[in-house]
Amino acid sequence: MSRILGYRLFQALLVAVTVGLLTFVMVRSLPGDMAYRIAAGRYGYDMVSSDAANAVRAELGLGGGGAAALALWFLDLFRLDFGESVISGRPVLEEIRHQLGHTVGLSVAAILLSVLLGPPLGIAAGLRPGGALDRGLLVAASMLRALPHFVVGLILIMLVSAGLGILPAAGHGGTENLVLPALTLALGLGAVSARVARDAMVQVAASPYYAFGRVKGLSEARVFLRHGLRNVSVPVVTYLGVQFVGLIEGVVVVESLFAWPGIGHALVHAIFSRDVPVIQGTALVMGMMFVLLNAAVDLACLWLDPRKQAS
Repeated sequence: MSRILGYRLFQALLVAVTVGLLTFVMVRSLPGDMAYRIAAGRYGYDMVSSDAANAVRAELGLGGGGAAALALWFLDLFRLDFGESVISGRPVLEEIRHQLGHTVGLSVAAILLSVLLGPPLGIAAGLRPGGALDRGLLVAASMLRALPHFVVGLILIMLVSAGLGILPAAGHGGTENLVLPALTLALGLGAVSARVARDAMVQVAASPYYAFGRVKGLSEARVFLRHGLRNVSVPVVTYLGVQFVGLIEGVVVVESLFAWPGIGHALVHAIFSRDVPVIQGTALVMGMMFVLLNAAVDLACLWLDPRKQAS
């Protein structure tokens, strides 16, 4: 456990340095006048002028080199100060805290849906490999993983919202607004977790200890619960860390598609307006979330896998 925590701490420090450096360089390398974009974000494209852009350039010191600004950001980060947004003037940490709550709610709903949809179907298919459910699940999982998130989202909008008129197409308000974006993310995640659970179930069912449970006269349900479920859950839980990477990618697209006011939607607007402190802070928080979830997955696998506990 101490080795896992030490490795993840080192990974968090590496992520902080990499995210800060890459986002700073990449944003300043984007085409267009950075001062003009910031001024447009503050006053609107219809109201911005060259004088406003020059005022922003002088205020933020955009005419000089970026090394001093990058060093100042790292110094503020060491003091846990993410700075202020160059658009709204609000503390970056305050903006992220507001947006992160919406993103966490969407992510938790998507993961719960994927867990409810994927692993149970995968386990059922793994108990009867080569059957109709197994073949159908392979086709469905392959199709869902081949489609990008925005295509799945558009299909759901056309079928459920525009076609049936059951759920709103976009926006944020009640629980009904959460269903389509969460389902868009969950379908892709659940497709792969179903295949992971299926392959794990086939391997576990063919193991000697599973066969010995049957020889002892235990029912299929009891053999599965006592000898199968815990062993099948190890690769599924491990895959949750991989799912989070796909979730980060999907959240940015899905939140923009469904106008969900989360951290991904805010990141897209920050990039357009060249709000460097918000971009750096948002990317850093997303990277830290990835590190923390991986650490949680490692500890969960350490608890679930009897062989690791014995060693």
